Amino acid sequence: MTKKESIKIFEEKKVRTVWDDELEKWFFSISDIVEVLTDSKDPKQYIKKMKSRDSELKANWGTICTLVKMTSADGKHHKEIAADTEGVFRIIQSIPSPKAEPFKRWMAQVAAERLDQMQDPELSINQALLDYKRLGYSDNWINQRLKSIEIRKDLTDQWKLHNVEEGIQYATLTDIIYKTWAGKTAKEYKRFKGLGKENLRDNMTNEELVLNMLAELSTTSITKAKNPQDFSENMQCASEGGEVARVAKEKLESKTGRPVVSVLSAKRFFEGQKDNKQIENSNNDDE
Repeated sequence: MTKKESIKIFEEKKVRTVWDDELEKWFFSISDIVEVLTDSKDPKQYIKKMKSRDSELKANWGTICTLVKMTSADGKHHKEIAADTEGVFRIIQSIPSPKAEPFKRWMAQVAAERLDQMQDPELSINQALLDYKRLGYSDNWINQRLKSIEIRKDLTDQWKLHNVEEGIQYATLTDIIYKTWAGKTAKEYKRFKGLGKENLRDNMTNEELVLNMLAELSTTSITKAKNPQDFSENMQCASEGGEVARVAKEKLESKTGRPVVSVLSAKRFFEGQKDNKQIENSNNDDE
């Protein structure tokens, strides 16, 4: 069974999804859907109240929902409550929201696009481009980000071949890479940028993204060359890959006179754009 995790965008909000090749179904994060439809700050509490209001939903919760591994806010894989399209439609019946019908149409579109992408993988790349453009990213940044996804996939493929387990071990090796070149673990890096559930790589500057790509590419090459047989040897390869990027980072910083690791993030950039637009609209109203 092959499962592919993905992020889908509905009205500029992210919904975590996992595609199950065997079942040929999307599974959607219920907490993300609740947050999108209700703007709730505590989706888990909303779900609890929703089940108490709908006795039939509560009685059938175990058949409607399942636990699926998804990337959480801490960057690690945890089991999340999820449901397929049919299950989500049933849950939406218990959520009074004007967004419910548009969201159903969006889900149907997501399902149809996936079937098309299975026939033509290039469509997956085009969809990623559209999603990033919709969020306001520049073409240059998008090109870098798509390349970084390819490099990350090559690295995780090597980890699989060298007996690294998905989940905690992947996260540990990733933290070693980050800590070595950037001086921060993934959690520390996200906190530094003021991020919550947002993806760290989606909020890196071009310089940060390129150096992280160098670190992961170097780790991949070193892993192939050294052929590690256990987790401790993979840890050493990750450290050496991160070291290549650390040297490059320090060289760049010595030439520019400023740090590479920055508090700048797409989240703050887009919030700034929104604030500027509101100010501009306010000024226009005053004229």
